[in-house]
Amino acid sequence: MHQLNTYLFFDGTCADAMRFYERTLGGKLALMTHAESPMAAQTPPGSADRIMHARLDFDGGMLMASDWMAGQPYGGMKGFSLSLIYPTAAEARRMFDTLAQGGQVTMPMDKTFWAEAFGMLVDRFGTPWMVNGGMASS
Repeated sequence: MHQLNTYLFFDGTCADAMRFYERTLGGKLALMTHAESPMAAQTPPGSADRIMHARLDFDGGMLMASDWMAGQPYGGMKGFSLSLIYPTAAEARRMFDTLAQGGQVTMPMDKTFWAEAFGMLVDRFGTPWMVNGGMASS
C-alpha cells in the first residue's frame, strides 16, 4: 500500500508547532534536533537546536516536519493547504476554532454546497488549513 504524507518546513518554530498539532490532533510525536542526530558534527552554525525531523502519527494520518536551516532564506508556506474532514459540523468548528487561535481566518466557517461547515485559516505557525465537516451526500 502506498502512502502520501505531508512534510512541512518551519523557520525555527517546528517544535512548538508540532507540539501544538499533537495537542490539537492527538497522536504520538517524535522530535529530533540536529544536535541529537548522527550528523550533528555536520550541522550548519545556528541549526543545532532546530528540528531535523518531526513525525506526528495520529488517527487519520501522519504529519512530518523540520526546521529550515539557520542562515538560509526561508520562503514560507504557500501554494497548498492541509485539509481536515470531520463527520460533523460541530467537530469541524471545534477544530477550526482551535487551529485559528493566534492565526488568521482567511474564510470564515460557513455552510457550503458540499459540507455543513467549511472554513480556511492560516495558523499562528504559518500553516494553511481547510476544515470540512458534515459532508453532503453525493
